[in-house]
Amino acid sequence: MNDALRFAFMLLVMSGVTYLIRLLPLLFVRKRIKSVFLRSFLHYVPYAVLATIAFPAIIFSTGHLESGIVATAVCVLLAYKNRGIMLVSLGGILSALLVELILLL
Repeated sequence: MNDALRFAFMLLVMSGVTYLIRLLPLLFVRKRIKSVFLRSFLHYVPYAVLATIAFPAIIFSTGHLESGIVATAVCVLLAYKNRGIMLVSLGGILSALLVELILLL
């Protein structure tokens, strides 16, 4: 199987899976969910998935593991202090840059 055909097949399968994941709840859940626990659980699922995807990307995106860990810690601290997403992002970037520069010396 050549690369273009393989890519098209993989894209089709991923699209189908993504579509099914979004379609199935609409088909099977007709009534409003009354369980407070289940509603709370479903409310936090997108945040958990985003954190699961972003966390390794933040840590391993730099040249050294140490700068990734420091950047993650700075981002978590700034987010905990209710800073805006721009400040959190810039804080993480600048802290990673400073640690990288220190490690290069």
